[in-house]
Amino acid sequence: MNDTLTPVGGRGAWRGSTFDYRQDGLWQLSGEELGEIDAALATLKDHGDLDLTEITPATFPLQRVGDLLTRLRDELRFGRGFVLIRGLSRERYGDDDLARIYCGLGAHLGEVIPQSGKGEILGHVLNVADLVDEQVRGYRSAMAMNMHCDGHDVVSLLCLREAKEGGASRIASAAAVHDRMLEIDPDLVRVLYRGMPVMRGRMDAEYGDGRIVTSGDVALFTKTDGEFSSCVHVAQTRDAARAGHFEITAQQEAALELFCELSSSPELYLDMQIAPGDIQFLNNRLIVHGRTPYVDHDDVGRRRHLMRLWVNIPAWPRRPADQQDIYSMEDLPLWARQRQPFMELPERYLAEVTARQRAAVGG
Repeated sequence: MNDTLTPVGGRGAWRGSTFDYRQDGLWQLSGEELGEIDAALATLKDHGDLDLTEITPATFPLQRVGDLLTRLRDELRFGRGFVLIRGLSRERYGDDDLARIYCGLGAHLGEVIPQSGKGEILGHVLNVADLVDEQVRGYRSAMAMNMHCDGHDVVSLLCLREAKEGGASRIASAAAVHDRMLEIDPDLVRVLYRGMPVMRGRMDAEYGDGRIVTSGDVALFTKTDGEFSSCVHVAQTRDAARAGHFEITAQQEAALELFCELSSSPELYLDMQIAPGDIQFLNNRLIVHGRTPYVDHDDVGRRRHLMRLWVNIPAWPRRPADQQDIYSMEDLPLWARQRQPFMELPERYLAEVTARQRAAVGG
């Protein structure tokens, strides 16, 4: 890290209070593009009942939309760092077909990868906190979620159903937070460049390479050849300190707190309403994301339900060395061994959750 810190600037250092994402960030699918997606789904089904892992550019062929996704890769890396794609019809497609389309788009964007030690390549963001005995992670509840990034290159969400009230996707540019911190206290920015250890999930470690905490410090901010990259896991860093893996200093805590304060400030964040059929893409190296709390339906079949993909982009360079320790490539094939065929299909998943709800109420 250079002692002379400079702002990131550019389109990627946007401030949410200064623009409307519906004018700069919303991509509407054209009739021709929707027709091509429909034809790709028909081609996929001609191959028989393929598992989601068998959806590839060959089994789900796209040309016009493939060109769109090439532009999307550039916008995620060199532009705003996020895109919301709109146009898929909830009336035309059932949940399982939307999952197939979603994985097909992901396969053209890059490599769809497992998201946890369970091996799932399609995640379900659904409130089940009242249906299970154990404490659930934030995305499986209706609580607010603090600003953070997910693993590897790109995280994406496709909305199946909205909440009764609330549940906006809150995003912010980590580059803009960096630049605002630089104006306030450059010494705290340097702390985040040096980084801190990060605690990994127990199951992710158990089924992965075994490490419960990173072997070294993970830089929240770094620049390589002039390209900025962020890696923000504030809660897991504090977990590592509480578990005794390192002794957090007052300055480190102040740096984390300032990042949280700024990324959650109306000046910098942007609240995005993801409607049914919308697909959000975020560059995990540039964007931090969270969620506002929400009120949901009692019936689990009507609750807010989003599907999630993690995608690695082979055309992008690997993360800088001081950010790779938390995202072990060795984990991915080990996690994949836990996966069962067809386990993430949303209609099957929702049927299982619905049965659990009925059992809980004695129905």
